[in-house]
Amino acid sequence: MVSTAVPAQVTEYAEQVVEYVRRALGVKLEYDSDTLPLLDHYLRAPDISAGNVAATQLVVSTAGAYFGEVVRRRLGGRWELTSASERGDGDSRTVDSWRVVLPTGLNFSPAGMVAAAIAQADLADLDTEIDAPSRMRPYVEQALARMGEVTVDDYYSLCGRLDTLEHLHEVLVAVAAQMMGPAVDDDDDGMEPVADEPSGPVN
Repeated sequence: MVSTAVPAQVTEYAEQVVEYVRRALGVKLEYDSDTLPLLDHYLRAPDISAGNVAATQLVVSTAGAYFGEVVRRRLGGRWELTSASERGDGDSRTVDSWRVVLPTGLNFSPAGMVAAAIAQADLADLDTEIDAPSRMRPYVEQALARMGEVTVDDYYSLCGRLDTLEHLHEVLVAVAAQMMGPAVDDDDDGMEPVADEPSGPVN
């Protein structure tokens, strides 16, 4: 059985960035989409993007934990540890090593998306893409191709990433319902087995 427990380090790091934002902006993040723009605003502060490497990395890790939890609480799914061999650096203990896997099999590195939001660019040394099970990739690619043009700020913002994830998740839910036929129980998403298939980058 797949564990849906939230790793203790993820919880700890997410709460840290809640405190950072409260101190900087005077508002508390509430793990919802309504307060996610506050985190985007915080990440665009000059002292975050131009700060020292260690400080920026801490923000990436803590904000990544928070963003991952916002998505998980909104869409469901679980945290999954990436193996050290896949990372190539031998360290599987940091929050950066975790991915969020949605019930549809879509999965992503929250820390990678936060790093891209800070840099306003995709980063060669971090995973900033959305992955999907191989049989679902064509549907994801089609959905992405139909999405309208957005500004660079919107594309890399965490709000924008959440919107994209929600849209792709809804597309794959509909696709899965068609694959399973009319006898599917609406109360059972029946999607977890899809997540066990090989995945690949789709954006």
